[in-house]
Amino acid sequence: MKITMLGTGNALVTECFNTCYVINDNDKLFMVDAGGGAQVFRQLKYAGIDWTGIHEIFLTHKHVDHFTGMIWMVRMITQYMKAGKYEGETNIYGHSEVISLLDDISRKLLQPGPCKFIGDRLHLIPVEDGETRIINGREITFFDIGSTKTKQFGYMLSMDDGRRLTCCGDEPYNPCERKYAEGSDWLLHEAFCLYEERDTFHPYEKHHSTVKDAAELAESLGVKNLLLYHTEDANILNRKSLYTKEAMEYFHGSVYVPEDLETIEL
Repeated sequence: MKITMLGTGNALVTECFNTCYVINDNDKLFMVDAGGGAQVFRQLKYAGIDWTGIHEIFLTHKHVDHFTGMIWMVRMITQYMKAGKYEGETNIYGHSEVISLLDDISRKLLQPGPCKFIGDRLHLIPVEDGETRIINGREITFFDIGSTKTKQFGYMLSMDDGRRLTCCGDEPYNPCERKYAEGSDWLLHEAFCLYEERDTFHPYEKHHSTVKDAAELAESLGVKNLLLYHTEDANILNRKSLYTKEAMEYFHGSVYVPEDLETIEL
């Protein structure tokens, strides 16, 4: 199993793409979010991922840097279905609010022909807090992260040998997530900026965390591997080294600060 980061940045980045990624499990693909626009297809292309092979997708919430690219995914999938160039069916999961919004906007913006495939071969599936589904042969449990901004879900994915991967979305960990995050083999967590740069980027005002905060959290939860994303991009060339150094001061597991298009073995 491996994860390819299509994007690693926050909503306002210009030097990288917004945070979204694909998990490849023996060639079965699970995509999470789609960034802020059509550039998601450029990222998929450069990552060597055939987007027509993606049939399981999760949309965490409605912020434009995660949501807008999903409209493009719906457009391309249904357009290719109509043209006979897309095989099989596709499922897009999310909480009821974001799924309803995606359905409504897609039907208002896209052409009637492709839209006929929504609900037929393209399924927009609402999931509940704590609901577990079998996706690509794996148990994935979706959960409400307790966002203070807009409703957002994360997920816990069961891996081989009893291992677990937990995604906390793009906001700081909330204690309501403990039963999913504690003891995880992989924790995917946002890190808006370095702790020393908190007065420059104001992460707390935006309800985000610093690298130090995320690292201390992972240490307290007994996490084995910490993957940091959803960052600023002011010093993109040195981001990996600087973020890794700070995280390792507070976390004794393995730290990953991926670049766009980087693939990590899980």
